[in-house]
Amino acid sequence: MKLDFEEVSVAGLTKSYGPTLALAGVDLSFNAGTATVIQGSNGSGKSTLLWLLAMLAYPTRGEIRYGQYGVSRADGLRGRIGFVAHQLQLYPGLSGHENLVLAAKLQNIPYAEKRATDLCEALALGEYWNRPVRTYSRGQAQRVSIARALLHEPRLLLMDEPATGLDVKSTASVVELIEQEKQEGAIVIIVTHEAKFASAVADRVLHMDRGRIVEPAV
Repeated sequence: MKLDFEEVSVAGLTKSYGPTLALAGVDLSFNAGTATVIQGSNGSGKSTLLWLLAMLAYPTRGEIRYGQYGVSRADGLRGRIGFVAHQLQLYPGLSGHENLVLAAKLQNIPYAEKRATDLCEALALGEYWNRPVRTYSRGQAQRVSIARALLHEPRLLLMDEPATGLDVKSTASVVELIEQEKQEGAIVIIVTHEAKFASAVADRVLHMDRGRIVEPAV
């Protein structure tokens, strides 16, 4: 069954790695059709929050809810989440096209070829489409990673430094894709230190420091 939701919320979210407190009781909600940018210094907890929302790690304490669903429905929810990690998670020996096809097969996407072709065109990947990812520049590989995250039309789109390695034209293409996702009802959460990119996509900007949401920025 395809699970859907209009909001993602966290309450009392805490994450510890041994003696290190990465998140210290975060309370937040994110709504459909909006993009939230999270900023803060290195080690402030931004990426940890994304990993928890992606269900690639689990909180020490606190709760995450995807509409009416909790993490007990992880198997159904993971197929509604797209994640662009800061560290690329692509198979270097496969081409960009093969990476997307493999992702599509793992997620049982019936319309994968058309979706992959559309994203290839939107992100100007045609010149590199059939070359091994190991021959790509960081920006080229970043675009494949973004395409893979969008392949299954996620309800929740998580992006950790998505503008890394992108030139001006590619960044504009990503901004346009994010706007399209918002218009289609996606919940978009972006970690970025790029002020210009943040201002182009954000409906709101949050700031983190030492595992907490702070205002104003520090």
